[in-house]
Amino acid sequence: MAHKWYAIQTYSGSELAVKRALIQLSEEREDGKIADVLVPTEDLIEVKKGKKSIVERPLYPAYAFANIDLDTGLWHAIQSMAKVGRFIGESKKPTPLSEKDIAAILDKVNNRAAAKPKVSFDEGEMVRINEGPFANFNGIVEDFDMASGQLKLNVSIFGRNTPVEISYTQVERVV
Repeated sequence: MAHKWYAIQTYSGSELAVKRALIQLSEEREDGKIADVLVPTEDLIEVKKGKKSIVERPLYPAYAFANIDLDTGLWHAIQSMAKVGRFIGESKKPTPLSEKDIAAILDKVNNRAAAKPKVSFDEGEMVRINEGPFANFNGIVEDFDMASGQLKLNVSIFGRNTPVEISYTQVERVV
């Protein structure tokens, strides 16, 4: 058997449904042609109504990866599944991923990074502080440390610019 990794384009937001369907197809067929199915994800810290939660988001939206011994019958079975767009490849034929590409994807899966904030801030961006002792003050972002989730702001207090370090969960963008 010549198992190779293929990228399968899915409908947006349906990556996990396609993964489950491929696993189910593998169990039904019992021929060992589908060795593994992957949907690489990352953890994001999301703040809603003041509550922090960790959500999982696909690293490659609208793609699933499968280690398959592909033949025409299996190709058509997968292609006709619900929420599957197509196999990625040249001239309408599935093309296996290169060893370098799949190694990079597997590395991201095996060495998963710590959860990071869902939002990011740019230097010079205006934000409003909505919690803590500086609530209702506006500030200008000087630095955003993604790892710690801390913002360094320049806040005007009583007409004087004051540097303030605050968590990104305590601010909101000024539109």
